[in-house]
Amino acid sequence: MLFTSGAIQRLGSVEDGTATSDYDPLEVERHMGINLSLLPFEWQGVKLNLIDTPGYADFTGEVRSGLRVTEGAIIVICAASGVEVGTEQMWSDAEKANLPRLIFVNKMDRDNADFFSTLEGIKAKLSPKCLPLQLPVGSQSDFQGIVDLVTMKAYIGATSQETEVPSTLQEQAEASREKLVEAVVEIDDELINKYLEGEPINNEEIFAAIKKSTLAGKLVPVFVGSALQSIGTQQLLNGICYCLPSPEEKDAFVAKNVSTGDQEEIDPTSESPLSSLVFKTSADPYVGKISYFRVYSGIISSNSQVWNANKNSVERIGQLFTMLGKNQQPVPQVATGDIGAVARLSLTTTGDTLCAREHLVVFPGIEFPKANFSMSIQPQTKSDLDKMSTVLPRICEEDPSLQTRREVDTNEFIISGVGDSHLEIVREKIRRKFGVEVKLDLPKIPYKETITMSTKAEYKHKKQTGGHGQYGHVRLELEPLSRGGGFEFAKKIVGGAIPQNYIPSVEKGVNEAKHEGDLAGYPVVDVKVTLYDGSFHAVDSSDIAFKISGAQALKKGLSQGQPVLLEPIMNLTITVPEMYTGDIASDLNTKRGRVLGMSPGDGINVIEAQAPYAELLRYAIDLKSMTQGRGSFAMEFDHYEEVPAHLNQKIIADKEK
Repeated sequence: MLFTSGAIQRLGSVEDGTATSDYDPLEVERHMGINLSLLPFEWQGVKLNLIDTPGYADFTGEVRSGLRVTEGAIIVICAASGVEVGTEQMWSDAEKANLPRLIFVNKMDRDNADFFSTLEGIKAKLSPKCLPLQLPVGSQSDFQGIVDLVTMKAYIGATSQETEVPSTLQEQAEASREKLVEAVVEIDDELINKYLEGEPINNEEIFAAIKKSTLAGKLVPVFVGSALQSIGTQQLLNGICYCLPSPEEKDAFVAKNVSTGDQEEIDPTSESPLSSLVFKTSADPYVGKISYFRVYSGIISSNSQVWNANKNSVERIGQLFTMLGKNQQPVPQVATGDIGAVARLSLTTTGDTLCAREHLVVFPGIEFPKANFSMSIQPQTKSDLDKMSTVLPRICEEDPSLQTRREVDTNEFIISGVGDSHLEIVREKIRRKFGVEVKLDLPKIPYKETITMSTKAEYKHKKQTGGHGQYGHVRLELEPLSRGGGFEFAKKIVGGAIPQNYIPSVEKGVNEAKHEGDLAGYPVVDVKVTLYDGSFHAVDSSDIAFKISGAQALKKGLSQGQPVLLEPIMNLTITVPEMYTGDIASDLNTKRGRVLGMSPGDGINVIEAQAPYAELLRYAIDLKSMTQGRGSFAMEFDHYEEVPAHLNQKIIADKEK
């Protein structure tokens, strides 16, 4: 499209690493899109902003960002492999965003390319509203061009040479045109009457009805061609211009008025007050942060000031530019409906609204996919550790579908993303962009320890070393609490067996010792410790002696109280097509899980379940392979439960190792 429109002079190629949109070194190396890229160009006097998004499921966050600011979508389907899982996901995302869309059946020159069977798949898996506006002339090595069903002309080769419809296709083309006309006249009462009375309907009326039907979501036009041979590209560009809406034709844009708290419609004109949404942030080690924004109303100018309504603060705007892949083109201003970029905004992050201070509005943010796959991230060297703490926030700002946190119990940094490929790319990005080497591992499980029976323990700390000695003597009672009971310390000292001023030291000793249990050194929970007796020495007793006694008495008590390990149990909400329900349930059985309930509907089943965290570390990958990528899940911590006896020894041995 860029080449056909003259925006670039040389046709790039993904295979050779010269594609305008896949410019990141990682994209060049892997021959795949990882980030969305902006590709503005002009066609027949219309400016088009094309947002090219990755096709791989792990980078669906980029797709959501792009969908949030567009008026329409083009879904590209391979004529040889047909509708794939990713196609279905993109379709459903575009459907949720209520976007008019076109389908382009690509790679007609491939072996095994079959337009008609692909079309059947599109109608069956996506929607019966998908109707062809074109038919291919030939197929595979014999693919020559397309037939336009509205003008009933054939266009052959990369130059789109106009000719008559081949006689072999005449009958099929007429039948397909009849179906198309029948479908689109429904949008207009006048046309329906004309059609029913057998009056001729001219091409202009058909084009107008196609546009109306597409905007209303009653029709999804299907185009066909071969991108590598530039066949069908011009017709697709024409189709974008006459089928998809301009910003003025789109349904109303709605934002929340900050002063009234009400929703209001934004008038998409340059005379209205400024309102714009930042839909992507990219972290550049040299330029700093680049924010991509879409203007919904008003004009934003270089070297000006705007108001960030989410952060409630002024933001200075430097030089504005438009992006063509990685190339920046400085511009004096960006007007309504257009997309631009600006570097080094101090507070603004993805999803923020930049607007005029005198008219504050906030657009709804972007809903990113859940970060369900977690790994621990560790620096390779000491210098990497220092850099890692500054690099991780920058990477998360660039990709909001990533999350990082510190797991207090295991003392690990945890990074969570959409899938294993997502985190692998992030690791590589951190190395390439910021020169920080990190390694990824499965996270440690934050086990806990507790006791199962009440017990009493005493400890006497007594040392004589000439001069002052050390003396502290405590008696503790340990009782198990119910799950989630935490850790309690109580005192029941009678008759001053231990002076009041030493009791805080005993408590301190107990609280320090509870971090390392008796079985495998995991923190102790669900125990109530009561200090009920002890003794002291008028000269030799000290805070440190009682602290040591408290710690040692607790350790002794834990070993006597029949200690057990506890493991975290997670709540799972799994959403899958109904046909996978049996596989999911039997897989949960192997993971020591239990299904709590199901709510089927519309061919989709939502399964509520619980399973130990230890069994779910790779669940994002398992679910993807079980459902061919059609399933999704959300997971959150629920409670701790006793580890089955047969697993205890293995966990203890692993910890010792």
